[in-house]
Amino acid sequence: MLNEWLLNRARWLDSMAWSTDLHESLYMYAWVETTHVLTLTVFLGMLFIIDLRMLGLTFTGVPASKIADRLDIPMLIGMVIMVVTGFILYFAIPVRSTQSIWFRIKVVLMIAAIANAFLFRAKMKAAAGTWDLDPKPPKNIRVGAGLSLALWSGVVITGRTIAYDWFDCHKELPYFMYWAAGCVDEMAAFQ
Repeated sequence: MLNEWLLNRARWLDSMAWSTDLHESLYMYAWVETTHVLTLTVFLGMLFIIDLRMLGLTFTGVPASKIADRLDIPMLIGMVIMVVTGFILYFAIPVRSTQSIWFRIKVVLMIAAIANAFLFRAKMKAAAGTWDLDPKPPKNIRVGAGLSLALWSGVVITGRTIAYDWFDCHKELPYFMYWAAGCVDEMAAFQ
């Protein structure tokens, strides 16, 4: 039922002229994708520096709050542009993206990474001043930073694998993979 709903929304987006124009554009799709990747590197570069400090692996002589405060703005700018261009890329190819197991895993990992970021940030703000100068932050902060690195690395890896069609709907797959990828028409034919 969810797969059908998602596919219907994707087909509706795909029927819009702007979606087709963007996907078939000689330059615009490439510019949007390039902007997405470049802002991803800005966002992740800043995030990884903060996370590595929170793990106690780099910049241990610099207060953790100072690093976080200085890198927050460029990191957030990169994230906003990355998210906007990500939505535009989805809009350009909505049906294939919706029926991609990699895209679905990426979305789940991204939701988990964002939830972790809010929890992580709340823990950092609550502990402000208590461990800021410690070379090795408390365990709960290190766990949050490690989780952040792992989740965002997963987002990047699955984002990259969206381009490959190992588990696309047009291939012969087990029923579970049809379900996981949202291959509604293929699941109906399977039964």
